Amino acid sequence: MASIRPSPQLLKTLTMNPERYVAPRRQASFRCSASQVLRQRNYSVTLLPGDGIGPEVVSVAKDVLTLAGGHEGIDFRFSEMPIGGAAIDAAGVPLPDETLAYSKESDAVLLGAIGGYKWDGNAKPLKPETGLLQLRAGLSVFANLRPASVLPQLVDSSTLKKEVAEGVDLMVVRELTGGIYFGEPRGFRTNDNGEDVGFNTEVYSTFEIDRIARMAFEVARKRQSRLCSVDKANVLEVSMLWRKRITAIASEYPDVQLSHMYVDNAAMQLVRNPRQFDTIVTNNIFGDILSDEASMITGSIGMLPSASVSESGPGLFEPIHGSAPDIAGQDKANPLATVLSAAMLLRYGLGEEHAARRIEAAVIETLNKGFRTGDIHSPGMMLVGCKKMGEEVLKSLEAQKPVAAIR
Repeated sequence: MASIRPSPQLLKTLTMNPERYVAPRRQASFRCSASQVLRQRNYSVTLLPGDGIGPEVVSVAKDVLTLAGGHEGIDFRFSEMPIGGAAIDAAGVPLPDETLAYSKESDAVLLGAIGGYKWDGNAKPLKPETGLLQLRAGLSVFANLRPASVLPQLVDSSTLKKEVAEGVDLMVVRELTGGIYFGEPRGFRTNDNGEDVGFNTEVYSTFEIDRIARMAFEVARKRQSRLCSVDKANVLEVSMLWRKRITAIASEYPDVQLSHMYVDNAAMQLVRNPRQFDTIVTNNIFGDILSDEASMITGSIGMLPSASVSESGPGLFEPIHGSAPDIAGQDKANPLATVLSAAMLLRYGLGEEHAARRIEAAVIETLNKGFRTGDIHSPGMMLVGCKKMGEEVLKSLEAQKPVAAIR
């Protein structure tokens, strides 16, 4: 089978260093001039609020998208659809056909969170998480990009010492549609002793590994040109193939420095010396675990966005945190990870770099003013809830000068 490279549009957006959430140094880029007069653009975005705090954070992100887009001459058509536990309650399945159809037909998809105690006892086909796996498969998103950058404003929120956390800026590129989460055979059986046995299968093909490898090399090339591939090649045959193929693809990217690391060592090194990493590429389950670990270096899982992209079709954008049912409906959620996911949606999903930068700059300004939700609060800062944090981001956006649009 011929190898498939990431789409030109996606690779174009990778040149823009989305992982660095800092305000633009030259504010002139936000000012109206003859060269900045833009034609009106229209995009359809499917909103999947989901469960727990999902509806709260998606509501904030929707307002932020609308205002940032308005400044850049962008109109959004939003369609809100159920997924996860909310879909189980409403339609009896975690991913209704209508939700998938709307998602496929849109330009981008923004997801809140799924899951909750209410559905923990459900059989696997009726678990909320099954809906997310089905959505990823249905959209054919194979690469998950998870940035983890320690913002200067939040370095004291990190669980690591300041001298360890300061300056961390890494990207985890996670293979998303293969591996043990999807491998067959899987299931339950009874062994010869009459004991219950559960089993899953880790499977990767050359095509799947080569595809994510090229994506990761492209990401690394636009950062510091250092790529660390994480596997368990000293034990697992599937990891042996992974390392073989990553090494082979490296010949196509002589300007990128490739290293390999076993996953147990990588987990240790992420907390010992996280600044050594620039871009990490790994499989589905290792990426799931390591990206959550990396999130705590930044101070809170509530700060980190993610983008899941395919070679064509809409991307899926979501915060990496869960549904947090223990604080749902209490106005305690941090909406910034979802807001920053909206910025990634603009950049990766729609190619709207200027609008993405507006959102990121507004988040930085809001943090500079001292506003903090509970998960990132520190002495001397102003403790606010989800709605108030969203309002402050909107205020920062409103203060930016809009670009004139020809309608």
